[in-house]
Amino acid sequence: MSEILKICGLNKNFGGVRAIDSFHLQLEEGKIHGLIGPNGAGKTTIFNTVTGIYQPDSGDILFRDKKITNSKPFQIAQMGIGRTFQNIRLFSNLSVLQNVLIASNMDITYNMMQSFLRLPKYKREEEQLCEKAMNLLEIVGLQDLADARANSLPYGHQRKLEIARAVALNPALLLLDEPAAGMNGEESVELVGFIKEIKTRFHLTVLMIEHHMDVVAGLCDHVTVLNFGKTIAEGTLDDVKCNKLVVEAYLGEEK
Repeated sequence: MSEILKICGLNKNFGGVRAIDSFHLQLEEGKIHGLIGPNGAGKTTIFNTVTGIYQPDSGDILFRDKKITNSKPFQIAQMGIGRTFQNIRLFSNLSVLQNVLIASNMDITYNMMQSFLRLPKYKREEEQLCEKAMNLLEIVGLQDLADARANSLPYGHQRKLEIARAVALNPALLLLDEPAAGMNGEESVELVGFIKEIKTRFHLTVLMIEHHMDVVAGLCDHVTVLNFGKTIAEGTLDDVKCNKLVVEAYLGEEK
């Protein structure tokens, strides 16, 4: 397998606090890699730095052997990295379908004049985008709710819609920030199957942050454990669960 994401010596400070401390990661294409650790360990800061929301103080990020350090978020999305957020960020007052269509707009090739005059190219591409969006909604089981407002959906459905919107960007690498947050055990089991399905269907590599160990166990090939911005262990979940530092910092009595 080829390496799709490489992070070398990444550092990020906020004032006197080091949020990321010499972080390294090598992610093979087609794998699911988990970032785990206590709250405040720097996991979401890593996501924000990879996707261009934050600029690192030092270190390099390479996506498919191309340096993307300091690139803008829209440039990183165009390269093939999509993400979801810990706190769901949908266009709440728009419909389910419109949320996915907005992400799909990266596929358009018509210009403003063709759009204004509603020329055949505009109509053809709009039909194609709508078909693509509806196909995605069918895959995530939301096709019957296409006209519903996004903020009217149950929490689990909103999570699925956010993932569908990220997939609409045609990513090769998908970053999932606590996808099981707020879900009960049954919903978490369903989520594991859902992520496996979209990973296979869309040939995705996945980097995910998650606190639900059942979800991590059901999905992740490899995990990295962080504490205070620094890696304290990495390996399979079984490997790190036996690590004394991990037990003390994160797992506690769940060992």
